[in-house]
Amino acid sequence: MDAKELIRRYQAGERYFPVANLCRVKLIAAYLPGINLWGADLSRANLAKAKLWGADLSQANLAKANLTKANLSGVKLREANLRGAKLNLAKFYGADLSGAYYDESTQFSRGFDPKSKNMQKF
Repeated sequence: MDAKELIRRYQAGERYFPVANLCRVKLIAAYLPGINLWGADLSRANLAKAKLWGADLSQANLAKANLTKANLSGVKLREANLRGAKLNLAKFYGADLSGAYYDESTQFSRGFDPKSKNMQKF
């Protein structure tokens, strides 16, 4: 699935896209609140400035994804792979990051403490 198809289906009212293959997709500033991308492959995707509040990204592969300035408020990221992801200036208000994986190359905003969010270093 590519970005155009995802946005078209979302705008038509579809919200459930589990295990979708969205590797390297470009969704810069996309408006997708409440979307369900449980277990989706979003590795190397560009989601900078995307509005994803209330989305379910549990167990999604976001390795090396760009989520700079993304709105992830209320997002479920349980057990998501965030290794190497860019999360600078992302909004995490009320987000569930329990068990999400990160590594030394994951970029967080200054002062963000992944351990306080129950994330796991891999």
